[in-house]
Amino acid sequence: MPGSSAPPPQVRQVDDERTPLIRISGASSPTRYDGSAPVTPSTLAPSPAHHLQQQPKVVIPHQAVAQHHQPPHRQPRRRRSSVKVKPTRLPPGRSTYGQTLFNSIAILLGIGMLSCPLAFACAGWIGGTLLVIFYGFLTCYTAKALAKIILSDARLRTYADIGQAAFGPRSNMFTSFLFCLELFAVSVILVVLFSDSLHEVLPSYSSNTYKYFGLLVIIPTSFMPLRVLSFASILGVLSTFMLIFVLLEDGTTKMTTPGSLWESAPTEWWPKGAMTSVPISFGLFMAGFSGHAVIPSIVRDMQDHTHYESMLNWAFFVATCIYGLIGAAGYRMFGHGVSPEVSQNLLRTPGFSKFLNKVALWMLVMSPLSKFSLSARPMMVTIEILLGIEESSPVPSHNKPRQLHADPHGPANPHNAYMSTNRASRAQIERRKAVLRFIERSGVAAASVLTAIYIPDFTTSMAFLGAFSAFALCVIGPLAAKMSIDRRVTWYDSLMIVVATVMATWATYIAITTA
Repeated sequence: MPGSSAPPPQVRQVDDERTPLIRISGASSPTRYDGSAPVTPSTLAPSPAHHLQQQPKVVIPHQAVAQHHQPPHRQPRRRRSSVKVKPTRLPPGRSTYGQTLFNSIAILLGIGMLSCPLAFACAGWIGGTLLVIFYGFLTCYTAKALAKIILSDARLRTYADIGQAAFGPRSNMFTSFLFCLELFAVSVILVVLFSDSLHEVLPSYSSNTYKYFGLLVIIPTSFMPLRVLSFASILGVLSTFMLIFVLLEDGTTKMTTPGSLWESAPTEWWPKGAMTSVPISFGLFMAGFSGHAVIPSIVRDMQDHTHYESMLNWAFFVATCIYGLIGAAGYRMFGHGVSPEVSQNLLRTPGFSKFLNKVALWMLVMSPLSKFSLSARPMMVTIEILLGIEESSPVPSHNKPRQLHADPHGPANPHNAYMSTNRASRAQIERRKAVLRFIERSGVAAASVLTAIYIPDFTTSMAFLGAFSAFALCVIGPLAAKMSIDRRVTWYDSLMIVVATVMATWATYIAITTA
């Protein structure tokens, strides 16, 4: 009203619950509390009935008015974020269809090929044929499941990323443990293969002596750059195909048993001690298909991701045919007298070409030494990350902070002193990490050799690799991740997990008890 003093700020007048909230500011026109247009005097004129029932005005603070006016049953609405995290589309890779197919076959065809004839001897003709076909189909199915998951989101890069996306960050430690265990088993097998092959060529020293000699070779290679070690994979592929050629050439040129494809050695359709021998073949066959840790990265590098299923079908078809061919040929040539490594039979059996067989064996001698660092490097890096001693990435030149030089005629710049101290501290930390990495990598190499001396049987090591690690990483893990991400459980996936778990448990128990 004119002439009256204005009420203090943030004060409201309320007649009762039905009276509109009015803000009064001197002689200015009143406005509604909700911020609408100014209220006219006609709307403020009270009715006669209102004069009779007018209640004394109560002056209350602004916050109390808001709380008093708000209905008690209404809760403040939460704003939903309009930003949705969507999987980004995976860009094309650099490998063609043929290159990806070759890399996949090279990964699948490894040291597991040497034990395929022994797997046939343990399972017989019926069991060996059914198992190699079943494992080829099963591992191809799980490989396509992993490829589908990793191609659905560009943020997924490795097998461990798939595990984290399916089971959460807490699964990283368990996945890393399985990775390290599988790679450690592969490292032990490579040491055993090297020493056994060298002992067949040069029998003047024992196999354990050659294992100590191999330790002197594999420790320096553990510190070589990967770009140097990558050339060693070519030797591994050449040795694989050389062994296939020599085995078939020996079998076709010799007409009488043992060692002939024309006249079969004593074999069985079904083994007699099936309860103990067939489970060994589970691990021996599965070890040959244990390439799922690398398959996602290979598929991700394809130029055209739409053909990944066709590529994987051909890769596993070729691998299954080669495993079946080598296993059946070795079993027919040597029967129950087949060695844990079929390469050992090549020099022991008379009538073969000694030159070709020695060339194949010498390639098998050099191949494990060249593959050791490539196989063990991911395990070493994982251990270094867990221990916090991994090698720091160099800072790019365009990201380095600009250094401020001190004025030669003025006091020393404190920023320069801080940067100098910081660089010295980082250099000292890196030197300490380098020493610890040397101890760690040398210790892993020594542990592999000592384990190979303690468990010198190639069959036991391969059976454990396939029974425990391969089943977990190649069958159970991919199927569990598929069901977790799809939020759907099918009867086929559940049945395969149950069958794989039973086979893995049974084969692991037999491999440990017969070690």
